[in-house]
Amino acid sequence: MSVPFVAPPAAIVQGDVERALAEDIGSGDVTADLLPADAHASARVITREAAVIAGSAWFDACFRQLDPAVLIEWGCADGAHVGANALLCTLRGNARALLSAERCALNFLQTLSGTATITAQYVDAVRGTRALILDTRKTIPGLRAAQKYAVRCGGGSNHRIGLYDAILIKENHIAAAGSLARAVRLARAKHPQLLLEVEVENFDELREALAAGVDRVMLDEFPLADIHRAVADVAGRVQVEVSGGLGLDGLRVLAETGVDFISIGALTKHLRAIDLSMRLTF
Repeated sequence: MSVPFVAPPAAIVQGDVERALAEDIGSGDVTADLLPADAHASARVITREAAVIAGSAWFDACFRQLDPAVLIEWGCADGAHVGANALLCTLRGNARALLSAERCALNFLQTLSGTATITAQYVDAVRGTRALILDTRKTIPGLRAAQKYAVRCGGGSNHRIGLYDAILIKENHIAAAGSLARAVRLARAKHPQLLLEVEVENFDELREALAAGVDRVMLDEFPLADIHRAVADVAGRVQVEVSGGLGLDGLRVLAETGVDFISIGALTKHLRAIDLSMRLTF
């Protein structure tokens, strides 16, 4: 089923594409220049494996930057689950532009679809529980908006976008402030409007965080039995998140503890691109 997703602002997409094309084309595509400047071609893009699609805006922008008149027709939308050998889109435009933009366009589409695909697997693993799958800030430098968009296409949810839109107090912040309680007080005083989360490593820190009035606690590397106990101790007073090298194995059991969020760095850190193919006809 195709589901519409709102991509990041056009300026972000365009900036990503401009950097990618400049890196790849440099002073000029010396191979595509072998073709007549006015030659036109058609192209088809297929996926060689099942996938959840993400990144069409970046794909389109790569071609349109080199040929504003290119025609692109999609057979699916971002968020669609497609099978192997599915036709994703067709293109018609200037042959040089199609060849020069091909690699960057496919790089965006295959990488973001890879993130969306693995996210969907994590989301499916916890379906029916209250747990939401979150991403992290472990993203490719300069491509965070794109990767976090891909997570949404896969049915996941975004944690904070950066260091500016939510507060996450960890052990180094606590050490710098002198105590967990003081770190929370300072954060509340400076940014009362932002979500305030504290990472806790044991039950003493959990009790201190609850007493300090945080919005969310992150249980870092808690064993399963301790997560059950922590959820019971919190008793719905604040949101509970778990993190720490979590894979698909055992994820369902973890979600059934009653936690609200499971944050997975692997969604954007451990990349496996989807195998795509683009073929031109002249």
